[in-house]
Amino acid sequence: MKQKFRLYRRKKGGRYYLHNELTGKQESLHTSDRATAARLLHAKNEAAKQPAINLQIAKAYLAATDESFVKRTWREVMVDFIKVKSGSNRTRAERAVMDKAFDSIRDRQLIETRPEHFLRVLEFKKVSTNNYLRRFHNFAVDMGWLPWPVMPKRQWPVIHCKERRAVTREEHELLLSRERNPEMRAYLWCCWHIGGSQSDVAHLKAEDVDWRKQVVSFFRAKTGTAQIIHFGVALAEVLRDLPGQGLLFPGLAAMDEKHRAARFQRACRREGITGISLHSYRYAWAERAKVAGYPERFAQMALGHNSKAIHRAYARNAQVILPPLEDYERKIVPLMNPNGPENATIYQ
Repeated sequence: MKQKFRLYRRKKGGRYYLHNELTGKQESLHTSDRATAARLLHAKNEAAKQPAINLQIAKAYLAATDESFVKRTWREVMVDFIKVKSGSNRTRAERAVMDKAFDSIRDRQLIETRPEHFLRVLEFKKVSTNNYLRRFHNFAVDMGWLPWPVMPKRQWPVIHCKERRAVTREEHELLLSRERNPEMRAYLWCCWHIGGSQSDVAHLKAEDVDWRKQVVSFFRAKTGTAQIIHFGVALAEVLRDLPGQGLLFPGLAAMDEKHRAARFQRACRREGITGISLHSYRYAWAERAKVAGYPERFAQMALGHNSKAIHRAYARNAQVILPPLEDYERKIVPLMNPNGPENATIYQ
């Protein structure tokens, strides 16, 4: 049988190379030692002849360090992935694992998974499927259960999420004007001024409000990061009417997040408002901060974002009005010319 690879040596540098007789592609062996090059050539040709046998040999070597390494399936990865989650993140992960798109790889061993198996899953073209398959894959790689990535990063389909937008001030005021429940009105005001997620705001306690420093602070349920908001007169008026101890919104806190979301959507439909959710208040806070010129690092800390990229995604639709450059020049002229404006040169 004709060998797939042959060995040759370049005069310049003296390194050995492999030549693929089928494709003509050349590959450096990064060695000048003939014995080493010959062993690599033999291994390459053997691998081309007996891929199935090679897989069994690889399994035998891997099983020597971890018996479950070669038997582990994606079902086990999904189970362990859920175990490290908590709260609403765990609920979402449990729901995602039940996706029928994963049925084709659920009982497939990790060591036998190839890129085409992932592509078959991704044919469903669902954002959640793409997202969680990446997360399962990265979890397996990080845990050392995959000797190499199944599919390189550049080959993963781009995730196209549904466009999200912020609640406008007009929409917020319209919803408040029609809301008859005092607790819900106060809740919407807090969402507007605090910019927290719907569950974080619903579970605020009186102990989270520091009246001396005028600060509302709490740890986000999703990430565990601190969110610290300095409040002004408007929010202070709302907080004064809420309970002085325990939960600020006991009725809403007792509801499941999907029920709060459904209640808000019913209110939006009554007023003919579309394209927003309770989470849109978080986008609104980020956009308002950007328009007002609030420093990005302060806004990022106030919303509890761990990265600038995430924060900028929230504020990307802000309509910022840039002042004329000449206004800034007029402000800086006195600083640059302490002897008086008569000695300054202003370009018209």
